[in-house]
Amino acid sequence: MDKAKTSSCCVPARVGAAELSKSTSSTDKEANPPVRLKIPGCQGLIGTNRQELPVDAEGPLRKTRIKPFLMDETTVTNARFATFVEASGYVTEAEKFGNSFVFQMLLPEDAPPSKAVAAAPWWRMVEGANWRAPMGPGTEEACLRDHPVVQVTWNDAQAFAKWAGGRLPTEAEWEHAARGGLGDVRFPWGDQEPNDHDYFPCNIWQGDFPRTNLELDGFFGAAPAKSFEPNGYGLYHMVGNVWQYTAQPFKVKSLKKSVKQAHAGKEGYKLAKGGSFLCHASYCYRYRIAARTGISPDSSTSHQGFRLVYDQ
Repeated sequence: MDKAKTSSCCVPARVGAAELSKSTSSTDKEANPPVRLKIPGCQGLIGTNRQELPVDAEGPLRKTRIKPFLMDETTVTNARFATFVEASGYVTEAEKFGNSFVFQMLLPEDAPPSKAVAAAPWWRMVEGANWRAPMGPGTEEACLRDHPVVQVTWNDAQAFAKWAGGRLPTEAEWEHAARGGLGDVRFPWGDQEPNDHDYFPCNIWQGDFPRTNLELDGFFGAAPAKSFEPNGYGLYHMVGNVWQYTAQPFKVKSLKKSVKQAHAGKEGYKLAKGGSFLCHASYCYRYRIAARTGISPDSSTSHQGFRLVYDQ
């Protein structure tokens, strides 16, 4: 059993994992790619002056030159990832490890005993959990074709990108795309806050995390990759649903002892954006555009996915 720790309140991480092969058996570009949307270049924005979690270096708001690029309309789906696996013979890291992290309330009632992550006991290390069976053996039916692929690592996403002829976005590209042409806004739709009563523009938690999810947005776990309203560029789920990997390392520059302690042990972590269906303002207020977190590149969970960008 691999040991685990938490990289933040949101994402557990493996400890002491062996180095695995990251190569694929094919470097052919994707034969039938999904919709790729044009994201215009401009003097884009990154960060915010309205920081909610300064410990993560969400600010300040700054400008940066963005070249035009293409971006997947949705996060990569199970159907698309299955095509990659069939074409390349790729085996994901969770399959090689033999286990992965699953949010406890997603486990079936008859699930065998599993080990909790000490710092975040709502996460369980489940034997046999992988992208084909996201909650463990017997949950293959949960691998719905139109849902975002999960239980994939940053390394897996890199292998997929090589096969598909794309790449993971930079943080600046991701934020620029998420803003959808609206400028300095908190969310892809503007500044109106989601709540637990009557406004559900994305798939996040409603209720008392981690005990009660009211499911007022219609979903307990992940939603189909193409659901809710897209942003101004036509992109679905730029926040909520599943975390999205970027190409960059997770770095926080600070001289404060408290910040250094908060991110101790995260050398080599990768930056992820967007939050997930487990986010709530009371627990993990990271479904904002400027929010960010670090993820171990060999860790996978039931709420981590990705989408690609393509150079024009």
